[in-house]
Amino acid sequence: MVDSSRRGLAIVFAVVFLDLLGFGIVIPILPYYTRSFPGGTEFVIGLLAASYSAMQFAFAPLLGSLSDRVGRRPVLILSLCGSVLAWTVFGLATALWLLFASRMLAGAMGGNISTAQAYVADVTPPERRAAALGFIGAAFGLGFIFGPGIGAVLSFDATVAAVDSVVPAAVPINRFSLPSFAAAAASLCGVVVASLFLPESRAPSADTDAASAERPSAIAQLRAAIAAPGLRELLSAFFLVSFAFSGVQIMFVPYVADVYGYTAAQSALLLTYIGVLAVITQGVLVGRLTARYRPVTLSLAGTALLVGSIGALPFSRTLGLVFPNLTSLTPFLTPELLGLLAILTVLPVGNGILSVTLTALVSQRASAELQGSAFGVTQGAGSLARTVGPPVMGGLYAAVGYWSPFVVGSLLLVPVAVLVARLGTVEEPPTPRPTDPGHVR
Repeated sequence: MVDSSRRGLAIVFAVVFLDLLGFGIVIPILPYYTRSFPGGTEFVIGLLAASYSAMQFAFAPLLGSLSDRVGRRPVLILSLCGSVLAWTVFGLATALWLLFASRMLAGAMGGNISTAQAYVADVTPPERRAAALGFIGAAFGLGFIFGPGIGAVLSFDATVAAVDSVVPAAVPINRFSLPSFAAAAASLCGVVVASLFLPESRAPSADTDAASAERPSAIAQLRAAIAAPGLRELLSAFFLVSFAFSGVQIMFVPYVADVYGYTAAQSALLLTYIGVLAVITQGVLVGRLTARYRPVTLSLAGTALLVGSIGALPFSRTLGLVFPNLTSLTPFLTPELLGLLAILTVLPVGNGILSVTLTALVSQRASAELQGSAFGVTQGAGSLARTVGPPVMGGLYAAVGYWSPFVVGSLLLVPVAVLVARLGTVEEPPTPRPTDPGHVR
């Protein structure tokens, strides 16, 4: 079973990476593509992002609950097929409504991450679950590191011209459609990998029909997941973290553009730096930390790091005063940049530790039968927060000042520490035995 478990984890990692790679490929072109249509204002760009998160919020619990009934593998394959269709429509869009339709479909299928997390929970024992979930987070990070770079290359005029010269004339190739088709191809690769190599993690019951008849409805499963000890606190924590962090993410580039005068290329380098640290944190550091510390302890530490780093961001230039002037070595290493990099070193570490350990806590407090539902509910809370957070933080940035989203985001994370600390007093459900259905060692 150990070899099968490792194989399943490796394949799920590959599938999540390919799916997120496609999403990352489209990031550089999304605002420009939207503006190329009549009426494609910044407000419409915000609505486009909100439509994705709203559909993810609606469908993540449903996909998670469905995977509890029919298995993880078919749900993963179905959602990846939906992503292929969504990215293809995105590349072929001739009107804004088609962009919205494709993004809404992509959001609905984007709920498959809850199924991937439930798969990990199925094939790993509780003591190794946080480390395994960290690798799923690392797949996210790798997708966001490599995806934007690939998307940028595919949008170059030379690349578009080279591809256009070899594909049939009936296929529209331009700087917007080519990255979209590449994203569809990445998701299609995920379909192939999952279909050929991914084993199912939940063995079907010996009496499938009887089990199906006795199984509660999806809504009842969701209510049971929320009612499980500690899950209500975790649901609130997920919402607050996603609300604060998504808004800070959206406002980071305007901040470094307005305060530091950085170009888009310089901002992209900073985002790549954050992505690399996120991968190291979730793929390496979290596994070592969870071998020594309880998830509640690590969640509190991650929250503290995130509160401090987000709150310090608007004061990064002031922090730079304590650093030496290294411009004699290179003109780029100004004290202001060193101050910013110091904060950006702490921020992804705190976020990586907190996100993985919160997910592990969800898994610990949900029974084997409700893993998919519990992950779906918490991911849905995150999607709802990502629908509301960016416009709220954007309004603060414009109306109050560049510092306000970061200070408010930091303050919003303080209650997370309280919620997580309360989990230390909540009794955990008994750990399933290795022979229990859905629990594979």
